Amino acid sequence: MERLGYQQKYKIQGKVNSVAAQEKCVMKLLLYHICVNLPLMIGSYPVFKYMGFTSQLPLPSWNVVCFQILSYFILEDFIFYWGHRILHTKWLYKHVHSVHHEYATPFGLTSEYAHPAEILFLGFATIFGPAITGPHLLTLWLWMSLRVIETVEAHCGYDFPWSLSRYLPIYGGADFHDYHHRLLYTKSGNYSSTFTYMDWIFGTDKGYRKLKALKAAEHQYDYVEEKVPKTD
Repeated sequence: MERLGYQQKYKIQGKVNSVAAQEKCVMKLLLYHICVNLPLMIGSYPVFKYMGFTSQLPLPSWNVVCFQILSYFILEDFIFYWGHRILHTKWLYKHVHSVHHEYATPFGLTSEYAHPAEILFLGFATIFGPAITGPHLLTLWLWMSLRVIETVEAHCGYDFPWSLSRYLPIYGGADFHDYHHRLLYTKSGNYSSTFTYMDWIFGTDKGYRKLKALKAAEHQYDYVEEKVPKTD
């Protein structure tokens, strides 16, 4: 979409990443998935198995699946928020988290572009819920798929009319997280992964909310200017 200039009117930032920057992201992601994520998945299997993980029939009911996935989202968001705030301390940001922030204008694939130590550190938030509940393989696959879709959407750089954040007030989405990437690490805020209430409770979204209020006021002013007839 970036290369073709498609749907530019919904792009949050005007800047477009170069082809070289995109290719760098893709190549490092392949390396991280093979050398970090794959060993992590293999190594965590005994823990999942011990906690009751199964791939056998019967399949779990949709009530169980939905409850578990909702619980995973809430747990992940809570753990991620605090882990992310820790990564924004001076030393950890400089030596670890700054890798993820190399892209001030994020696009979908940058969602998993990070230092290997960060992948392990924040990856704990993603696997914690399944690790303590031992879900069915179907639930685990569905959870991981939804989590990846969510983080890719948050980094996509586009605020579409159909974005979930427009219909679910506590959902962050692309506009919420894009703000986090645009600012200096000491002032960014918006640390949550999926929802917005943790940032609201702890006051780490004040800059974002102030900016939104200013934009809304400007939009209202422009609307009034258009409607009021000009006189000589």
